[in-house]
Amino acid sequence: MTNNKKVLTWLDEMVKLCRPDEIVWIDGSEEQLEKLREEAVATGEMIKLNQEKLPGCYYHRTAENDVARVEDRTFICTPTKEEAGPINNWMEPSEMYAKLSKLYDGSMIGRTMYVIPYSMGPVGSPFSKIGIELTDSIYVVLNMDIMTRVGKAVVDALGEDGDFVKCLHAKKDVNPEERYIVHFPQDDTIWSINSAYGGNVLLGKKCFALRIASYLGKQEGWMAEHMLILGLENPKGEVKYICAAFPSACGKTNLAMLIPPEGLKAQGYKVWTVGDDIAWLRVGEDGRLYAVNPEAGFFGVAPGTSEKTNFNALESTKKGTIFTNVAINTDDMTVWWEGLDKNPPENAIDWLGNKCNGKEYFAEGKKLANPNSRFTAPAKNCPCISSEFENPNGVPVSAIVFGGRRAKTAPLVYQARDWNHGVFVGATMASETTAAATGAVGVVRRDPMAMRPFVGYNMADYFQHWYDMGKKISNPPQIFNVNWFRLDDEGHFMWPGFGDNMRVLNWIIDRCEGKVDAVETPIGFVPNKEDLDLEGLDIDDAALTELLSIDKDVWKDEVKQQREFFAQFGDRLPKEIVDSMDDLEKRLG
Repeated sequence: MTNNKKVLTWLDEMVKLCRPDEIVWIDGSEEQLEKLREEAVATGEMIKLNQEKLPGCYYHRTAENDVARVEDRTFICTPTKEEAGPINNWMEPSEMYAKLSKLYDGSMIGRTMYVIPYSMGPVGSPFSKIGIELTDSIYVVLNMDIMTRVGKAVVDALGEDGDFVKCLHAKKDVNPEERYIVHFPQDDTIWSINSAYGGNVLLGKKCFALRIASYLGKQEGWMAEHMLILGLENPKGEVKYICAAFPSACGKTNLAMLIPPEGLKAQGYKVWTVGDDIAWLRVGEDGRLYAVNPEAGFFGVAPGTSEKTNFNALESTKKGTIFTNVAINTDDMTVWWEGLDKNPPENAIDWLGNKCNGKEYFAEGKKLANPNSRFTAPAKNCPCISSEFENPNGVPVSAIVFGGRRAKTAPLVYQARDWNHGVFVGATMASETTAAATGAVGVVRRDPMAMRPFVGYNMADYFQHWYDMGKKISNPPQIFNVNWFRLDDEGHFMWPGFGDNMRVLNWIIDRCEGKVDAVETPIGFVPNKEDLDLEGLDIDDAALTELLSIDKDVWKDEVKQQREFFAQFGDRLPKEIVDSMDDLEKRLG
C-alpha cells in the first residue's frame, strides 16, 4: 500500500521482532472491515448484537484483569529523568527497548499483524498528524476505524517520504505483571504490550493525541490538550467556541453535548459538539487560537449515561458502535449498564460472562456492567455534532475553561485577569475525592489542566510552554474557572448543573465580548449577580451570594497546598507560577 521507505523499514523490523504468521494492511474499505467483523464473531472476540435495534453494533469483553488505563505501568522514556519530570514514570530508552523487545519477541506467532494507517484530525489538515499502528487484535482495528480516520487516503497523504508516529501493540498473553504502555517522545514511538483494553491499546487516543502530541506541540509551537470543544449558538445564529478541561468525574462529556434548559432552548440557544475529550490548538493568521478535535469518535464511559444525563451521547451509540464490558440483555441481544434506566434485564450476561436470571446478580453486590465499561461510537452519530467537525482549519476559540470538584474553595465561575494568570489558574486545578463510602471525602488531587497523566515530558516545561504560547497569540482567548460542585453546609449541591451550566457559559461569552462588567476579587473576576440569567431557576439570593463568594481563609490554605505541589518541580518551575502564588497571597491579605 506504500513505497514510503521509513514505513517499510520499520515494518520489516517489527515483523522480524513479533514474527506474525500473516500481515494485513487495513485499507479502510467497508468490505474489508465487514470481513474482520465476521471473523471476530466466529472466533468469539466479538458478539453481534440485535441488528434491528442496534444496527452495526457489536460487543466485546476484556480480561477481568484488564479493564482500565494503568498509570503505574505507563512510562515516558527520555534520555534523562529530568526530561520526563517528577510526575511521569521513567526509564532510559535503550534499557526499556531491551526490556520490551524480550516480551515482543515472537509475540505474534500464530497470529495476524494488522497494519493500520491512521490520521489524527481530518486527512490533509495542517493540524493533523499520521500514525501507523501494528496490532494483533481485530478489536483494535475496528475501534481505530471508529476513533480515527483509517485507510488508503492516509497512506496517500503520508506520501513517499512523510513522517509518522510508530505504534506497536501486541496482546501477547494479557499478563498484568508484564503490561507496559510506553512512550518514546524523541522517537515518535509508542509500544503497548499485554493489554487489550481500549485506553491502553487504541494508541491514537491518549498515547498519541496527548502524550506524544504534547511533546510534538512543544517542539513545533502548538498545543495538545485534554479539552472538549463546543460551539455555543445564540438566538441570532452566532456561534462562539469554548475549550474546557476537567479532571475525571466532573461532567466533561455532559458539557460537550449539553442540551440547554427549556427557557434558553425556546429562545434559540443551541450547543454544537466539536469534541468531547481532546483538542489540538494552533495560532491562526489572525492571531487567534484555533482548535481541532483530532479524533473521529467517542470512547465514552457507559455507566451513568442515560437519556436524562446525556441524551446526545446515548443517541450516538445507537448504530455502528462497539460496546465493551457492559451487560447483554439476552432476551433481545441489546445492552444495559447501571444508570441506563431503572429496569435491569431479567435475563442477562454480565461483563464477566456470567448468565444472570432474575435479580440474582445483586446478591453479592456485583454490578452487571463494569464501572469503567465503554462505548466506542462514531462522532457523526451525535445529534448535536458541529458542522465544523471536519473543518481542516479548526474553530476559533473565544474562551478556555478550567474546572474541578471543590466543595467550598472555588466559586461557581471566575475569570482570570490575563493569559499568564489564566495559566496559573489551570496549573492549580484540583478536584476533591467523593469517596463517601470510605469516608475519605475532600482529599484534594492536583491535576493541572487535567493533563497530569497525559503530559509526555516534564510538567514544569509544559507550564512554560503555555507561557511561551501566550506570547505568540496576539488575540488570546479569555480564561475562566468553573465549579459546578459547590456544597452548602448540609452537603447539598448548590448549583443544578447539567443543562443549566449553559447560563454560566453565556456569561463567559458575554465577558469575552465585553457585554457585562464583573466584580474583582483576590482570585479573579466573578459575575455581578444580575448578569447571570437565572430565569426559571429555583435559587434564592442568599444561595447565589454564597455560590459566588470567596472565603479568604480557605484560599490561604489553598495557596499552602499549591506551594507543596509545585515544590516537586524545583528550579524548573516557571517563575511566573511563583509570582502568581506570591501575588495571590498578597491579595488575600
